[in-house]
Amino acid sequence: MNMIDFSGKVALVTGGSRGLGKAIALALSQGGAEVIICGRKEANLDQAVEDFGRKGMNLAAHVANVGRSEDVNALFKAVEDRFDRLDILVNNVGMNIFTPSVIATDEGLWDKIITTNLKGTFLVSSAAVKLMKKAGGGKIINVSSIAAKKAAMGMGIYSVAKAGIEMLTRVLAVELAQDRISVNGVAPCVVRTQFSQPFWSNESLLKEITKTIPLGRIAEPEDVVGTVLFLASSLSDFITGEIITVDGGSMA
Repeated sequence: MNMIDFSGKVALVTGGSRGLGKAIALALSQGGAEVIICGRKEANLDQAVEDFGRKGMNLAAHVANVGRSEDVNALFKAVEDRFDRLDILVNNVGMNIFTPSVIATDEGLWDKIITTNLKGTFLVSSAAVKLMKKAGGGKIINVSSIAAKKAAMGMGIYSVAKAGIEMLTRVLAVELAQDRISVNGVAPCVVRTQFSQPFWSNESLLKEITKTIPLGRIAEPEDVVGTVLFLASSLSDFITGEIITVDGGSMA
């Protein structure tokens, strides 16, 4: 089990101030990694730093909108200045706005969802590679969704963005293999976080969703965290370009 030891590693989790990202950041920190998180809201970042401090763990936090190259550049300058390396990147940032019809959607809303999810993953991954090469290799884990594999009402643009992330994962895996950088993804179903609260807080909707999951429940953050830790560790050193579905069997 020492292969799950992240001592001496530096990890960045985007969108790590709450929800799934925060749970991933906590697990990496508990595993011995130096962890940096980023997010758009300083108050949420400050709260996360305080929460980690109460558990006796240090957490670095940086305000950044991953869809803006200037923010990403500033984020990685801060990482380089403080740690001079990066070993693990978890592209967790995601956003969705209910869109009954993709065709009828305003162009600005399309750009917002695609930029935050897909462009952000591209910008952050591109910046991370420079520091990972300096470290002699690294692990990039992209958080996708089963929405990338199956269309659902109200999730159209989000689904397109996540499908793009899954292909980006495969492309980068091939391009970066020679640099000892593995790139994989995790595709969960509905996870009980604030992000998906509109789904699980509605009792009748939750009941309908649960019917589609053979294991009989939606995912908890810890269900996804375990897969991320596996992909971030040396246990997965010969795995790259894969998307692991964490959905209780709903896509089986």
